[in-house]
Amino acid sequence: MRHRTTICLSILVLLLLGALGVGLSLGAVPIGLDEIVALIFGRSGDPTQMLILGQVRLPRLLLAALVGGALGLCGAVMQGLFRNPLADPYLLGIAGGATAGAALTIALRWEIYWGAVPLGAFLGGLFAVTLVYRLGQTRWAKLDNYALILAGVALAALFSAVTSFLLYYYGGAGQDLRRLIFWILGGLGGAQWLYVGLLALVLFAVGALLVLFSRELNALSLGEEMAAHLGIQPRRLRRALLTAVTLLTASAVAVAGTIGFVGLVVPHILRLIVGPDHRLLLPASALGGAVLLTLCDTVARSFLPPTELPVGIITALLGAPFFLWLLHWRAARRAPGVSL
Repeated sequence: MRHRTTICLSILVLLLLGALGVGLSLGAVPIGLDEIVALIFGRSGDPTQMLILGQVRLPRLLLAALVGGALGLCGAVMQGLFRNPLADPYLLGIAGGATAGAALTIALRWEIYWGAVPLGAFLGGLFAVTLVYRLGQTRWAKLDNYALILAGVALAALFSAVTSFLLYYYGGAGQDLRRLIFWILGGLGGAQWLYVGLLALVLFAVGALLVLFSRELNALSLGEEMAAHLGIQPRRLRRALLTAVTLLTASAVAVAGTIGFVGLVVPHILRLIVGPDHRLLLPASALGGAVLLTLCDTVARSFLPPTELPVGIITALLGAPFFLWLLHWRAARRAPGVSL
């Protein structure tokens, strides 16, 4: 197990370093390897290219890696908690609440205050999940999985309606409307070193906590009764894990908007490759999500230069067809000769 873990994680780390290198080099202004090396080792170089690397591309790529890692990790935890490979970090309405929070902040013109939009998105996501938790509780203070999922779907539709109303009512504010739509589609154009530092702090703190509970998550994924027989308190563990996932997902959405399919596809694929053991699956999903979103952001910046596409469009274009193919492949394996 230890040898396999080392090999898998080493390969993913190398892929991530390669993706970061490609991302630093490609863009509207291609930059050679010599300038990248000069930046890394603090040597002198072309001031314009050094500025692009140090103040634009590097923080953006690091933020992409952190957001992708957070979504991949949270997706793996959610799929284990709900014992459903179709679960993702946005299952409990975090994305809808965060989008509505950001839309309300922009509509009220509070975006003139620094950090107001990410803060509004973060608080909106937390508010949505708090409502979902409340609605998903039985009268015995037990969380019902089906009630949680249904409440998440219903509140996501409600917050989507709120966002649509704000888009319609404030549609005349062209720049604000464009900014909000770009944020809804998912984008990393607002990357700053402060966002990188804050998200890194949250990711490593919450990620370490989730990895520490990977054994308990293995037991919980087998069912509450089995977990209870192993000396685990399922209710308390589920509540703690959902709280951690909510905090991490809301932080990622607050700085990058709603980026779909990363938290759904990456854990699903890696579970087929490395197996269901969360001791390996959780860190592998974090690294896999970082690799995927870093590459997708590079494509978003380089596809139609100097125009920048929202990275959420790229992840959807890549993730949706691949996931449909994956579902078809799994169905064919279960029943040879039968296709979807």
